[in-house]
Amino acid sequence: MQKRSLKFLAPALAMAIVLSGCGLLPDKADETRDWSASKLYSEARDELSTGSYDKAIQYFEKLEARYPFGTYAQQAQMEIAYAYYRQSDSPQALAAIERFIKLHPNHPNVDYMYYLRGLVNFNDRLGFFDFIVRQDPSERDPKAAREAFDSFRLLAERFPDSIYAKDAIARMKYLVNALAQYEVHVASYYYRRGAYLAAANRAQTALVEYREAPAVEEALSVMVRSYDALGMTDLREDAKRVLDKNFPNSVYLRGGPDRSGPWWKIW
Repeated sequence: MQKRSLKFLAPALAMAIVLSGCGLLPDKADETRDWSASKLYSEARDELSTGSYDKAIQYFEKLEARYPFGTYAQQAQMEIAYAYYRQSDSPQALAAIERFIKLHPNHPNVDYMYYLRGLVNFNDRLGFFDFIVRQDPSERDPKAAREAFDSFRLLAERFPDSIYAKDAIARMKYLVNALAQYEVHVASYYYRRGAYLAAANRAQTALVEYREAPAVEEALSVMVRSYDALGMTDLREDAKRVLDKNFPNSVYLRGGPDRSGPWWKIW
């Protein structure tokens, strides 16, 4: 009986030894285990430059874990955020950015992180333009566009001399125009469906919030047509008077622009 037990015990012990040995393999196979901070950073940057974002993130994370103090660790945190951004992983990118800003609010390059946060949300703005594929535009959420604007605004206000400030301001102007056009498109959507009061109110929102945007001209025309459909003569004339005064050559005074192409093709 004892011999039989030993017969089965020997293979079991051998398997346990093999398995325990396998457990040690990851550490032995880690080529980075003896790398210095500069070596890790250099290799991570090389991976980043070739588009190997997962590998770059792994290297940067190892760098931060092994050398948590000093400029390399801080730079790695910023690079991780950028890598996630290039990977189109917005949640991870934003989390990394917020972490860096919280840990290093006075870092000499923190302005870049505000700028990157704006870029992440700026790219997400495409989500709220999904209504160009015939979805109900009133259901779209321009949250990312507004958050992008807020990030760029914070950068411009807190770091007016930043090398990123000029581009941030240009993107803010674009976002204002895009958000205004979005509001007007929603107003037009309501008008086409006979929701004239909702159309007038949405157009007025564009008029009040985005006074300098090009879409204001169309917003006024939507108000004129909506009030006319509602039989609100006084309000219709008020809106038309403002349209005449501010846009005397408006195409909307001559029946509106050519709508043969998509509405969003504004260039």
